[in-house]
Amino acid sequence: MATQNLGRDSEHVEGMTRSLAQELPKGMAAIPLSPGIIHTDMLEVCYGEAAASYTAIQDWVKQAIPFLLQLTPADNGQPLSVPV
Repeated sequence: MATQNLGRDSEHVEGMTRSLAQELPKGMAAIPLSPGIIHTDMLEVCYGEAAASYTAIQDWVKQAIPFLLQLTPADNGQPLSVPV
């Protein structure tokens, strides 16, 4: 059931962020960002051994940091996902 609500919750966050993005001064951005599924201790609690099939946090950081640093105000309000 939790995964069924995840999509709706994500849509609400994206909608609120898009509304916020319209109100920000020029040069500022609000970007709804999905980090994807990352192999963390918490994921292991939920998924057990299957958590190991997801991107390790160290690998995610190596890909996410350059991606995040290239975001600009042109991305304002755009829902994005960290490519992994």
